[in-house]
Amino acid sequence: MGRITDAVKHLIIINVLFFVATQLYGDQMYQWFSLWFPKNENFQLWQIASHMFMHGGLMHIVFNMYALWAFGSPLERMWGKNKFFFFYFSAGLGAALIHTGVNYYYFNDGLNALVNSGIAKKDILDLISSGRYMPDWYNVASKGTIDNFLSAYNTPAVGASGAIYGVLVAFGMSYPNTELFLMFVPVPVKAKYFIPIIIAMDLFSGITGFSLFGGGIAHFAHVGGALFGFLMMWYWKKNQFNGNRWN
Repeated sequence: MGRITDAVKHLIIINVLFFVATQLYGDQMYQWFSLWFPKNENFQLWQIASHMFMHGGLMHIVFNMYALWAFGSPLERMWGKNKFFFFYFSAGLGAALIHTGVNYYYFNDGLNALVNSGIAKKDILDLISSGRYMPDWYNVASKGTIDNFLSAYNTPAVGASGAIYGVLVAFGMSYPNTELFLMFVPVPVKAKYFIPIIIAMDLFSGITGFSLFGGGIAHFAHVGGALFGFLMMWYWKKNQFNGNRWN
């Protein structure tokens, strides 16, 4: 940790400005800048990046900005500002890609189940586009299938967490023996164990639907950011690229 670095400082300032604007303009900010499902009428291309600066509440942004400062600053000091920016946004875009890909699966899985039961596709799309659904859909497919279908279409993603999970992976690979404190565990845990545990918990929650961190969390965005962070770090280390600075 230590002194805040330039790229991290600028990212925190932008996130805070977006958060303040969200408190002032609320739903309009979420409509414009959250990441919506591509088939939703609220979707815009810029949301692939802008959602990384949106947050759902005070604790959401506080935890994310603390993690950005704590784990991002050492990486920026090692890499330089430009390289850190590249890594951060690449991990965030990767998180958006994985999150959207999983939602495509959930959406089509639910839609196909309803269409195969004899419900017209146009009627289904007309209903969900107006924010409605038919209760008897739950008689056609499992509760999980319908819930995931509706959530994929109607629930936007917000937060820097996907990018920050990439940063966590990079920190763990760069400083594996740094001791960290895991929530509810009263002893320090080395980063090389701490960070895989956190990612595994998110993966478990995403697959099973049983969230260990509370509701309304885009678990596969976290996993996607971690995956892209790992792939970048693996490639950089393999090609002796990790030690190069981009100032």
